[in-house]
Amino acid sequence: MHSRLPNPLDLVPELRDLTKALFQTTANGSVPQTTIGLMQLRAGQIVGNTYLTVLHTGGLRRAGESEERITAVASWQDAPYFTEAERAALALVEAVLQPSAHGERVPDALYAEAAEHYDDKALATLAMAIGQVTFYLPLALIGKPLPGRSPAEQWKQAPAA
Repeated sequence: MHSRLPNPLDLVPELRDLTKALFQTTANGSVPQTTIGLMQLRAGQIVGNTYLTVLHTGGLRRAGESEERITAVASWQDAPYFTEAERAALALVEAVLQPSAHGERVPDALYAEAAEHYDDKALATLAMAIGQVTFYLPLALIGKPLPGRSPAEQWKQAPAA
């Protein structure tokens, strides 16, 4: 079993700088990294991508998150494990990534709820965290890297030049 593509970083070396910049953007200290990890796990679940779900689950485990919190991300609305700030962040990722039957995806009430917990810089960081995970979504869907494997193992070998 192997991915469909070789490592995109080998195919498009400019992606390294972009990846570094995206990680620096979301690690600016305005939002706890745990919150970003929870959001990105939920994003992987919403888009139904095993690679992203396993990747972000592993990151949360390495950060010391409990199995209860990790597991409950899929049903966060009625789970007792999340702070109000984390709930607002999870609601934002769902609003952005899921169509709304009621029109606007991020209504004023949701924005106001998030703004109770996050300042403008943090709200922009939350938006970039959603953008970060969705930036890699096409590579995860098209390239189909192998879940739970190291970067060297998850991509098929590039043909010899």
